[in-house]
Amino acid sequence: MATDLEAKAKEAFVDDHYELAADLLTQAIAINPSAELYADRAQANIKLSNYTDAVADANKAIDLNPDLAKAYSRKGIACMRLEEYQTAKDALMKGASLDQGESRFITLIKECDDLIAEESAQNSTKTIQEKSPTSDVSSENVKLESNLASNIENDLSKQVAEPAAKLKYRHEFYQKPDEVVVTIFAKGIPRDRVTVDFGEQILSVCIDVPGEDGYTFQPRLFGKIIPARSRYEVLSTKIEIRLAKAEPLQWTSLEFTGQITVQRQVNASSGPRPTYPSSKPTRVDWDKLEAQVKKEEKEEKLDGDAALNKFFREIYQDADEDTRRAMRKSFVESNGTVLSTNWKEVGSKKVEGSPPDGMELKKWEY
Repeated sequence: MATDLEAKAKEAFVDDHYELAADLLTQAIAINPSAELYADRAQANIKLSNYTDAVADANKAIDLNPDLAKAYSRKGIACMRLEEYQTAKDALMKGASLDQGESRFITLIKECDDLIAEESAQNSTKTIQEKSPTSDVSSENVKLESNLASNIENDLSKQVAEPAAKLKYRHEFYQKPDEVVVTIFAKGIPRDRVTVDFGEQILSVCIDVPGEDGYTFQPRLFGKIIPARSRYEVLSTKIEIRLAKAEPLQWTSLEFTGQITVQRQVNASSGPRPTYPSSKPTRVDWDKLEAQVKKEEKEEKLDGDAALNKFFREIYQDADEDTRRAMRKSFVESNGTVLSTNWKEVGSKKVEGSPPDGMELKKWEY
């Protein structure tokens, strides 16, 4: 049955019916989830411009068969379309080592090297421009930015619009200046049933529990990350994934939105150090806050017992040590009925209680 579906999928692919091919391969995978079928569906997804899905399929194929060369080539091509050139090159290098007779790997690796060099040159140019904010922008730069915006718009228009599938597990994220923490709430999942793959700007999470529908979470991330410094942990109630940011930027969402965010760099000798939005609380000037509280307390208008207590506090606060000793001793020994400021008078004897008229002094029993 799976063999028949695979044959029909190949015919559909040859006839450029990529959606039909992907659908047939999905049915075949449900019957026989093999590395070959996942690699073939990755190719169909590339043709449909579903690049993140293509990376997920290629990763699954590699997980099932680490020696399948075409899975690496398809992962490399999909990552190149996603502008993850270093991740693409790593996959292609691995594929080339497995299939040395294929010239396609050499061609794709060279293309990756060219794109990496071009991206590095653009970043260097951007850094120079940001360090000289007063310089005029040349017409060539304006043209470059216009072309870049046009290319992004064209890439987004090519994406196939599909209704979002309801994910099996809920997820959420929060961030720090240097990392993004993604939590997937999945209880009791064995660690060996979880596969997490990090790309330059892509996260791939697969949960495959026998007897249950598979779960795949494959977002293209808002910003680039450092795969080597990213990690994950499978806990009893959740999967916690820590993504190391490549740049200390504030992500407005977890997934890529097309928004271009620029990290400004300022020459340290020309002005104050730049600050970046973050989830950290603003630093509090505690000395200033304490002074403000004291000022408000001093200016506070009270009446009755509150006013009297405030009056005694102020006396105690401004008094010398003998006066404070007299106040403490008289108040304690008289059970709160006498408050004296004369140490010479109360220092040499016990202060007897003096209750108000009509009241009787009683000793508390513990």
